[in-house]
Amino acid sequence: MASFEAPQPKATDCVTKVALSISCDNLLDMDAFSKSDPMCVLRMNSSGPHWHEIGRTEKIQNCLNPKFSKSIIIDYYFETVQRLRFEMYDIDSENCSTEEADFLGQLECTLGQIVSSRKLTKPLVKRDKTPAGKGTITICAEERTDNRVVAFEVAARSLDKKDFFGKSDPFLEFYRETETGWQLAHRTEVVKYNLNPIWKPFRIPMQSLCGGDVEKSIKIDCYDYNSSGSHDFIGSFLTTLSQTQQACQSYAAEFECINSKKKQKKKGYKNSGIIIIKQCKIVKEYTFLDYIMGGCQINFTIAIDFTGSNGNPSLPTSLHYINPQGYNEYLAAIWAVGNVIQDYDSDKMFPAFGFGAQLPPTWQVSHEFPINFNPSNPFCAGIEGVVFAYQQCLPRVKLYGPTNFSPIINHVAHFGREALQQQTASQYFVLLIITDGVITDMDQTREAIVNASRLPMSIIIVGVGAADFSAMEFLDGDDGILRSATGEAAMRDIVQFVPFREFHNALQHLHKTYWQSCLTKWPPSSIYLT
Repeated sequence: MASFEAPQPKATDCVTKVALSISCDNLLDMDAFSKSDPMCVLRMNSSGPHWHEIGRTEKIQNCLNPKFSKSIIIDYYFETVQRLRFEMYDIDSENCSTEEADFLGQLECTLGQIVSSRKLTKPLVKRDKTPAGKGTITICAEERTDNRVVAFEVAARSLDKKDFFGKSDPFLEFYRETETGWQLAHRTEVVKYNLNPIWKPFRIPMQSLCGGDVEKSIKIDCYDYNSSGSHDFIGSFLTTLSQTQQACQSYAAEFECINSKKKQKKKGYKNSGIIIIKQCKIVKEYTFLDYIMGGCQINFTIAIDFTGSNGNPSLPTSLHYINPQGYNEYLAAIWAVGNVIQDYDSDKMFPAFGFGAQLPPTWQVSHEFPINFNPSNPFCAGIEGVVFAYQQCLPRVKLYGPTNFSPIINHVAHFGREALQQQTASQYFVLLIITDGVITDMDQTREAIVNASRLPMSIIIVGVGAADFSAMEFLDGDDGILRSATGEAAMRDIVQFVPFREFHNALQHLHKTYWQSCLTKWPPSSIYLT
């Protein structure tokens, strides 16, 4: 297997978190009847040709000059050269897959270059290093030292009607004042056909919003969304965090949304609507380290896919085939994630289950069986114990189907529900599901995840093989709130999907920083902190 030898930061290294904000100009237009729908993927180089993804922005529809509202947080090691590659794609699929997307250009540089420049603008190039048209990319770097966020609840009333045959489709943009102008901090979702919209609650890092200064000006723009990418300006206003908080103490802060051009032309103009900030609250956002140092115990459960689509384990074509070196993709995934998790599990005893197999002696299909065949004690001693149990289990079962996730999710959720009843929130549960294919019980799985989103629990799904993993990416919820089949929304995003095929050449020496990025969804909120 190819090695993956990223420089390992030493304990003595100076490290800080840096937020990267990304924008582009003059991107290539790859769509015949509209404009490109750009998204940026950030990758870091480990060694040689190996790059792994560390973050991506949102997708912006029909736009050749995008300003992405989602910044990417990265650890900056002063003594290490960290090579980055910013890849721009025109996304055409709902699951934001880069494999089906048109490539718009890229930039390779080091994190040190960006940090030293604070604002770096460079031309985009194609993979053959020729210019990607006139496209450029701008990256702004800011040290993230403040872990406070501002929780907002915002609505509006009587907004201007911008659409000839219908109502406006409003959204908001929040801007921070900087030395070089206004910098985008957040963009809300679009509320369709509504002049009195209520936006979903959202949070903005305080440092992104006002640099931690409650007296610094904040600009809020309101637009009417158009699918063409040419959004109509409704109005704008300025405020400060201090002013907004004071106004919210009584009932809500109300601001007139002003369109200056319309005001100049129209006599008797009052405003283009009222923006209502119902909540503006500064809260501390706890980190994974805060939870661990606060005494939170992580309970790690492994679930392995034993369905027939994996192939006959005795044949080299099977994903469950263990080669003479003792390797297969399932084992690699168990080692890679488990070696990180076990550092935070005090007793190093891991329950491990299988699903989708026929079990002796009755050969009934089970979607929740202990791979050590001991229902009263499914625990394995360390990751080595999990590997041993898996190797012993494989020849004893018949791979069958279907691929049902909900039973094992509900199994772990039961313990999360019990932990929630305790006085001290000292237990957190992580379920690792390793699977090869499409989920059969999607509706039940969605419902199980939505229910689990209220519990101290997270799910990591590792997809092995070359199947279509669009369903897994849908469950990941990075591009929207996951809902059950009945429309009930998840309280928070608890699923992290990792496509193994993108990293299998690197996993033998994969350093912990990648898998720790999978864990950023773990701290659900301060309600679980001891």
